Amino acid sequence: MTHKALVTGGSGGIGGAIAEQLAADGMQVWIHYRNNTDRAQQVADRISAHGGTASITGFDVTDPEQSRQVLETLLASEGVIDVVVHNAGITADAPFPGMGKDQWQDVIDTSLHGFFHVTQPLIMPMIRQRWGRIVSISSIAALHGNRGQTNYAAAKAGLIGATRSLAKEVASRGICANVVAPGFVDTGMIKDIPTNLIKEIVPMKRAGSTAEIAAVVAFLCSNAASYITGEVVNVSGGII
Repeated sequence: MTHKALVTGGSGGIGGAIAEQLAADGMQVWIHYRNNTDRAQQVADRISAHGGTASITGFDVTDPEQSRQVLETLLASEGVIDVVVHNAGITADAPFPGMGKDQWQDVIDTSLHGFFHVTQPLIMPMIRQRWGRIVSISSIAALHGNRGQTNYAAAKAGLIGATRSLAKEVASRGICANVVAPGFVDTGMIKDIPTNLIKEIVPMKRAGSTAEIAAVVAFLCSNAASYITGEVVNVSGGII
């Protein structure tokens, strides 16, 4: 059986690496994007060049009606999407006293409300099939907090609570729901953080690679992880 996977935020660095790894593992992958069609297509093209199967799908995860319409159309044409990786997320950092309402709302909407808007239309087909994998990409900011990121930490912590609760609801149906919490990962999101600071904070003295995050996600999406659910896997080079 070929599993079908949807990776939200699949046009980004971590999302693209996850999509490529899942495709390399034999899954048929849909790469979600909101605005960046070209980057999503580049990921799909790399997958195709290596013999994998990938398509792109564009919608705004903060829009409940648009999300449902696109996903129901996808289900009608392709059948059960039985692997979902919730990677879509944004940052809008600011000290809390000066944080604007939009900065708070936009970050919460994308990470946390997006989880509901994407998972809810896809969960019943998984339940009927009695197999599924859901992996939410959180952050060590959710575990430890981070100055200037009350909005991001709140969104990512909420994602942990939602995923763990869902794990309990669907465990008896063969569906595993887990969380990966990356630390500093070598993407554009850390471009303004000095290398020396990362070395001070991270016991391994370096940022992680997108491939290292993707490898953990791919394992949690596999049959080998069939007895792991409700877990938060900290992938941060030793930040605990």
